[in-house]
Amino acid sequence: MPLCPFARTVACIAVLSALCVPLGAGFADPLRQSKKPVKEDPGTAVTVTPEMLGAGAVSSGVDLPPPPPATGTREQPVASWGKPLPYPIVIADRRNNRLIEITPDKRIVWEFPSPDLHIYRGNDDVFFSPDGKSLMVNEEDNYDIHIVDYARREITFNYGMPDRKGRALTQFDFPDDAHLLRDGSIVVADIRNCRILFIDTDKSEVTRQWGKAGHCRHDPPHAFIYPNGVTPLEGGDFLVTEIPDSWITRLTADGKVVWSLRAPHVQYPSDAYPTRDGQVIVADYVKPGGVVIFDPRTGKVTWEYRVKSGDKMLDHPSLALELPTGDIVLNDDERHRVLVIDRQTKEIIWQYGTTDQAGHGPGELFYPDGFDIDVFHDWKAALGPRP
Repeated sequence: MPLCPFARTVACIAVLSALCVPLGAGFADPLRQSKKPVKEDPGTAVTVTPEMLGAGAVSSGVDLPPPPPATGTREQPVASWGKPLPYPIVIADRRNNRLIEITPDKRIVWEFPSPDLHIYRGNDDVFFSPDGKSLMVNEEDNYDIHIVDYARREITFNYGMPDRKGRALTQFDFPDDAHLLRDGSIVVADIRNCRILFIDTDKSEVTRQWGKAGHCRHDPPHAFIYPNGVTPLEGGDFLVTEIPDSWITRLTADGKVVWSLRAPHVQYPSDAYPTRDGQVIVADYVKPGGVVIFDPRTGKVTWEYRVKSGDKMLDHPSLALELPTGDIVLNDDERHRVLVIDRQTKEIIWQYGTTDQAGHGPGELFYPDGFDIDVFHDWKAALGPRP
């Protein structure tokens, strides 16, 4: 997701270089950690602003039904609801400090309000674990990440220091796009530290890293410049998105570069993802914002959505995914809505959230900054048709 949550332009990139200074002596090598004991770095306290607190700890107030078990997988999903949205969607409703799940017919079926604004605030991204039983959440401006148990709606794992940023391996400086991998470990982009971290959840420690804090340049896997996305791919590869120059890089699990190129027609890339046919889809986090699909084999754009004004205009979209129908689902952060766009007509065919109006009641969102599609829980069978 974006580095500058409420930025109106990409001008914030120009000042980011001031954040990177040379490392002090004794910091761990990017790919091999020293076994010598080191003194714990206390990090730097962060001033919490009213903007960061958002609406506080809020809820929609809806009575929630019991969640069905996780019976589907990404390879074998539960029954589809069809167009326009084939599956329910879990939304990281950032400035409402909550996760909320919406069905295709716009019922609220699951919600996780912040249990404590100190440790849980400003959830930026949310992604299901491979088995669908947990949710991986990162909080950029709270400098920590969490695992949430879906059935119990409880935090089961934390990493990072709330309201403290730093360069130690126990700290983050704007963590983004965290994912739970099949082996139970976590991969996360640490934007301002210019590194990708792999975290063992059993030991609560970093097992390896790509890049090094303070070494901000495009030279994967040895160095990255403000990486704001790291997407696991089938087969074990990763797509890494870097903000300056719109770099998208595919790396193998052991860090070998498969390809690396600048995303075409994109000013501020936000979280590149694969499409079903091997292309790449990426949101352009600007105003007016856009969504671009390009072929990495040729570097050519094959589909693009961008409208300059009116209701169809996007204002800092930060994530776009291809649905099984071929249509595009995305969050339109600063217009407080999540949309489905028809791939052929480029019309908005589904929306949750009131355009340009923040709120936390039914039908409302406040800066939705991330989402994932719930192919794991058969809410269609559990709920039945509307009365």
